[in-house]
Amino acid sequence: MGMRNINPNEGLMNGTRLQITEVMDFMVRATILTGDKVGEDVYIPRLLITPTDKRLPFKMRRRQLPLAVAFAITINKSQGQSLFQVGLFLPRPVFSHGQLYVAISRVTSKKGLKVLIVDLEGKPQKKTTNVVFKEVYDNL
Repeated sequence: MGMRNINPNEGLMNGTRLQITEVMDFMVRATILTGDKVGEDVYIPRLLITPTDKRLPFKMRRRQLPLAVAFAITINKSQGQSLFQVGLFLPRPVFSHGQLYVAISRVTSKKGLKVLIVDLEGKPQKKTTNVVFKEVYDNL
């Protein structure tokens, strides 16, 4: 998964899912799996990354590929994507308003959705809490 907005016009943005097809010394070739440019091959170079941690008494720089292995993604990272299969693991209730909706609404059909809810001991459960701030509706 792409971790930076490298070239949005070419489909290389933060959150773009990719399939790596070739690894070279200073870059990788990948096929885009999501967005408007599905199926297109792209080259992704190493980028110069400079952390902005003010606590360090020196500037650190490194070159790295702006990619992360994504066998699984967070609910926030899935926002805006359409997925054929979604497996949702909830070891505790979601922590913010609308997050459960975002997670479940990513899947294109009910058949592609699997949800595992467990309690603190790891025992499967049949329901979870959907966090809703009812105060939002008080003044409507």
